Amino acid sequence: MTEQGVRWTADQVLALAPDATSRKAAGRLGTAGPWSEAGSGKESVWGLCKGGGSRPYRTVVDLTGPAYGCSCPSRKFPCKHALGLLLLWAGDGGSVPARAEPPDWAGQWLAGRRERVRDERPGGGPGAAAADPEAARRRAERRAERVTAGATELERRLADLLRGGLAAAEQAGYGLWEETAARMVDAQAPGLAARVRELGSIPASGAGWPARLLEECALVHLLDQGWLRRDLLPEPLAATVRSRLGLPAPANGPPERDRWLVLARYDTADAKLTTRRIWLYGAASHRIRLLLSYGAGGRAPELSLPVGLALDAELSVYPGAGQLRAALGERFAAPAPAGPCPPGVTTAEAVARYGTALRADPWLESVPAVLERVVPVPDAERWQLADADADSALPLTRSARSRPGLWRLLALSGGAPVTVFGECGHRGFTPLTAWPEGGGEAVPLC
Repeated sequence: MTEQGVRWTADQVLALAPDATSRKAAGRLGTAGPWSEAGSGKESVWGLCKGGGSRPYRTVVDLTGPAYGCSCPSRKFPCKHALGLLLLWAGDGGSVPARAEPPDWAGQWLAGRRERVRDERPGGGPGAAAADPEAARRRAERRAERVTAGATELERRLADLLRGGLAAAEQAGYGLWEETAARMVDAQAPGLAARVRELGSIPASGAGWPARLLEECALVHLLDQGWLRRDLLPEPLAATVRSRLGLPAPANGPPERDRWLVLARYDTADAKLTTRRIWLYGAASHRIRLLLSYGAGGRAPELSLPVGLALDAELSVYPGAGQLRAALGERFAAPAPAGPCPPGVTTAEAVARYGTALRADPWLESVPAVLERVVPVPDAERWQLADADADSALPLTRSARSRPGLWRLLALSGGAPVTVFGECGHRGFTPLTAWPEGGGEAVPLC
């Protein structure tokens, strides 16, 4: 049981599943039959699950993460056993009773887990040695030289493209762009590499691609010039340029302790990496923050906070103008059910906020926004969110129109106003979570 004495709901547990297969398998394990010696503490749940072998799987969940440990061979996080245990804990208090202490095997895992978390905090590890500042300076200088060489080469490539005409981009195919992206990787500028790959995909994106390609080329040129003339930029904007190039920077902002509501969580993946985005809202500070975590080789990222819960924790913001990304620091309690949804704005105010944010970060794709009292309505072949009390609306992005979450949003609304959290940008609005009018549980849309 959590420190607040409230268990999670089944929907919040299933939202942690890395895929549909895991959700289905967890449902079969969410009953008392396979489990023995199950129990829960203030911030943990544990149990033994019968498997195919002679020994049961030892499963334990640290609710403050949440984080998961299981002796099964699965590479998924969380595995079906951890999800099944959480479902059992969420639905049947008698099957997972509160106990004073966990068994030795669970206690050892929990102690090791919390020691690792403490060591991962800046300056938290007892054996953490101070890095050699002179060596760090030399490494930074060498990397800056490589990035400068890469940005200069990319400027020549862009000039050649515009000199020869945009039609050449369609004829050259994707191979030329992939080669250029590989050169940017060699230059240790992964942000430039990602943008170059995006340039390569535009000629095959359908009608109007030349205009889109020209727009993206202009943004890449602006980023190149920002780096090459970084000494002339104010420090917040220079930090944004470094971030957009993919240069590492510590989350050195002052710790912000708050009760952070988990607004939304979703994953994006490519062949090598899965990126998880978790949006948080501070109940006291009214700030919105973004947590990023990564999983390699098709594995889901470890950080997994259920939508609709609140986390008492400290966050530290990364450098950069208008930066919302933060690092999760000390957690003071397990996630617990949150209160009402955060206050929202109109669609016009959301667009205005995006315009303001572009001044600080011209490469910004979107900003987070909570829309209050909006109704999803059709507009020809598209959908939009219309203000119930004003004559304005925001079109949904193409990706949002193709997701099952759109139909969940329509069912939740039923023609009535709802509150919607999502990302507002130049392509439209992507809804991520919704709340019914008058209060109620958060409904994930992604």
